[in-house]
Amino acid sequence: MTAILTVADLRVSFTTEDGVLQAVDGVSFEVVAGEVVAIVGESGSGKSVTAQTLIGLTRASNSTINGSVKFDGRELTGLSDDQLRGVRGEHIAMIFQDPMTSLNPVHRVGDQIVEMIRAHRDVSKSEALSRAVELLRSVGIPNPERRVRDYPHEFSGGMRQRVMIAMGLALEPEVLIADEPTTALDVTIQAQILRLLDALNRDRNLSVVLITHDLGVVAELADRVVVMYAGQIVEDGPLDEIFYNPQHPYTWGLLSSIARLDEPRPERLPQIAGSPPSLLNPPTGCRFAPRCTFAFEKCTQPPPLDATADNPTHLDRCWLSPDEKAAN
Repeated sequence: MTAILTVADLRVSFTTEDGVLQAVDGVSFEVVAGEVVAIVGESGSGKSVTAQTLIGLTRASNSTINGSVKFDGRELTGLSDDQLRGVRGEHIAMIFQDPMTSLNPVHRVGDQIVEMIRAHRDVSKSEALSRAVELLRSVGIPNPERRVRDYPHEFSGGMRQRVMIAMGLALEPEVLIADEPTTALDVTIQAQILRLLDALNRDRNLSVVLITHDLGVVAELADRVVVMYAGQIVEDGPLDEIFYNPQHPYTWGLLSSIARLDEPRPERLPQIAGSPPSLLNPPTGCRFAPRCTFAFEKCTQPPPLDATADNPTHLDRCWLSPDEKAAN
């Protein structure tokens, strides 16, 4: 299938008082229509910067962006800010981790959705308001005719996130970027939001880029998983391959740190030793090597992101041999 979103060798750095911080270093992946791609990793791995760069939110006087981001064959990195506004919301929408900081607290939610619609569509205020009511209804908010006049603080956390999803869907984009959409929610509400995103994906053939550190969320929703560490992709493959045949020691660590109900309860969950490296001065070879129990002499050289021996769609960045990986 043809990719609707293609990211090739994306590099994003920020000039700081302490030096140049390379937040994203050579990231490449594709998203096809109707696919859910999850980007996972610890805080500071570069996943949110990657997502925000797709729609130009990391443009600043101290940032340098190289590489390619193409939507439906159209290069986005070279667009002006005005041209990029025609892409945001219209073709690629984004919902953020904390809806309370994304919504304006002094304006009714309906007015905020109306403003967004009228910025892109030549419609009257009443038409836009009717559309806002239908959007709230479509994401499961009860009595939307009344709730459209409420302020953000009058909604629960889960309902505010539904408002943000409704706003993201207002212009019927082809791609929805969801940056940690369930982190601030309790488990029950999290499950409701995941079911909603799954239904939107199936009913609208909506492509979703899901940014998360929660592998439980990934297992619930994703078709493919991109694992990031220290600004780089260390593993990329179909969901089942990542969960049942992981190839990178970092992925092994992430999966082993999850409590499982089908195994005896351990006294203590395994953990990945150490901390992620500073992106101001990352390791010269494999970036995970300082924390990896399998590191050896060759790990002082940067490993390429290559396909595994038996699956060309499953990539990993590790010098261990296929036999050594299979043994672990």
